[in-house]
Amino acid sequence: MLKQNKALSIFALIIAGEAIFLLPFILIRVFRPIIREAFLISDFEIGKAQALYGVTAMASYIFGGFFADKLEARKLLSISLILTALGGLWMVTIPSFESLRILYGFWGVSTILLFWAALIKATRQWGNKSNQGLSFGLLDGGRGAFAALIATFGALIPGIFFPEDDTQVTYEDKVKTIQYIISFVTVIVILVSIFIWFILPKNSSKNQENQVVPLFDLNKVVGLMRQPKVIFHMIIIVCAYSAYKITDVYSTYAKDVWDYTLEEASFFGVLIQWVRPIAAVSIGWVADKFLPSKLILWSFGIMVICSVFIGFGLLDNLPILLSIFTFILMVIGTYSLRGLYFAIIEEAKIPLAVTGTLVGIISFIGYTPDIFMSLLSGYMLGENPTVVEYQNLFQLFALFPLVGLLATVGFRRVIR
Repeated sequence: MLKQNKALSIFALIIAGEAIFLLPFILIRVFRPIIREAFLISDFEIGKAQALYGVTAMASYIFGGFFADKLEARKLLSISLILTALGGLWMVTIPSFESLRILYGFWGVSTILLFWAALIKATRQWGNKSNQGLSFGLLDGGRGAFAALIATFGALIPGIFFPEDDTQVTYEDKVKTIQYIISFVTVIVILVSIFIWFILPKNSSKNQENQVVPLFDLNKVVGLMRQPKVIFHMIIIVCAYSAYKITDVYSTYAKDVWDYTLEEASFFGVLIQWVRPIAAVSIGWVADKFLPSKLILWSFGIMVICSVFIGFGLLDNLPILLSIFTFILMVIGTYSLRGLYFAIIEEAKIPLAVTGTLVGIISFIGYTPDIFMSLLSGYMLGENPTVVEYQNLFQLFALFPLVGLLATVGFRRVIR
């Protein structure tokens, strides 16, 4: 990337990196209580829709890596954003559950195939060998700030359409509100695609050696997958991404356990989003002073402790502020991992020329929680979850950061 475009380029990567996921994920994460009631679906049905996303995304990850090593990021990112926005136009019609599942299957391709590996490779190229923690911290922190900003504006919309008395909110109020929110987000995605097309340098994602890369090289895939450091990296991402997926239930926890209103629960979801940029950028900067893998150990450790406290009801008889603080700590651990788990690519000494291929491989396994995590949480919570169902969910979830911690220990030993 040209030096004079450096700041503008990372800004473009940041907003593209989050805009692509606003429709399939951020809407559900922040406005899940309203979406459940407007679409007349349960948590388990949401999980089934997102599981289909995970299935189509898996194939997209593995092949997308080769596109990233062959084509420039500007084209790949812009096309992906436009295709994803078309899905938003469908969602605003409040489709049936079966149609919603098909839509999520489509999004699994549109948000990943041409997009994900290209984004990660362009970010690695933006930084240098000594500041990969900051590069990926800026990427995920900036993405979090952008998502939080959009969610904050979106959370103001219910106040426009909902009556002051929350008990008088009608089904029509909920449908109209979520339609305006979806429309607002869809327009944002379209505008970002145009911005990316004109701002990113034309050569931002080409190999430095300008070599021709075959679209699919089975030997290269098998060779990388056999390396222990790559296997441990996959496990780290599986566990870290499972933690990210569990944040989908935080706003409904506030409604179902703390008796928050729909509007209050949405604002709690927004608060969670604002923690993300602070955690990712701060931890990314600190990681460059030490090593990203060291900070990953601490992040997983914090999450094990917090999930045990929530899952075994150790906070039940204590002030609610302590429960909120525990969730905030969980979020700090979660989003710290988001800013770190691709920074360890440099730590593992992976050549830049195969970055796209590597990202496709580790993402193929690493993001499988897209298939099972929403299904798992939806199944365990059921139709009308109480504190007991949430505790059962967090008891099981505690295993994920524990396994992630052990995998990080293994990764550090191998790369030494």
